[in-house]
Amino acid sequence: MTELTTDRLLLRPWKESDAEPYADLNQDPAVVEHFAGPVAREASYEQVDYFNQMIAERGFGFWALEVRETGQFIGFTGLSVPSFEAPFLSTVENGLPGVEIGWRLAKDAWGNGFATEAARAALGYGFGPAGLDEIVSFTATTNLPSQRVMQRIGMTHDEADDFDHPRIEKGHRLERHVLYRIKRTQWEA
Repeated sequence: MTELTTDRLLLRPWKESDAEPYADLNQDPAVVEHFAGPVAREASYEQVDYFNQMIAERGFGFWALEVRETGQFIGFTGLSVPSFEAPFLSTVENGLPGVEIGWRLAKDAWGNGFATEAARAALGYGFGPAGLDEIVSFTATTNLPSQRVMQRIGMTHDEADDFDHPRIEKGHRLERHVLYRIKRTQWEA
């Protein structure tokens, strides 16, 4: 299965040993602040299996993120096909609807540039071997750190694209989402 490397990171398929630290990460209030809430441990374990299945089937997915120097698992970064309907996902490329880039890192990994470094590697794969023409990213309007990563990797925002997430309860503080985009023609490897 596909693995990507950067100077400091390895984006790789998931190992059994990642399941517990991933479940812990999904229970950390700081990590899930901009999500609808903590992810149950069993659901986290199921996500690990699903992420590996997508990497095997498509050649990409949310890869486990490991610090090369220490071997420490710190979260995930990668490309995924969202499982909800939205106008920006109507484009079909390579038989897939719109593809998003995303990340989720353990709190102790924040502030080191890991999300940006890993996201650049994922974009390189998306615009290279995966042959995509456009990649999107979205997050709650309150999630300024993720929006800064989107900006650092060259994504652009048009307020007209912002949307109410269909899986977030109406009126919830996280319902409104910003959408960022990047096209292959904008990407500088």
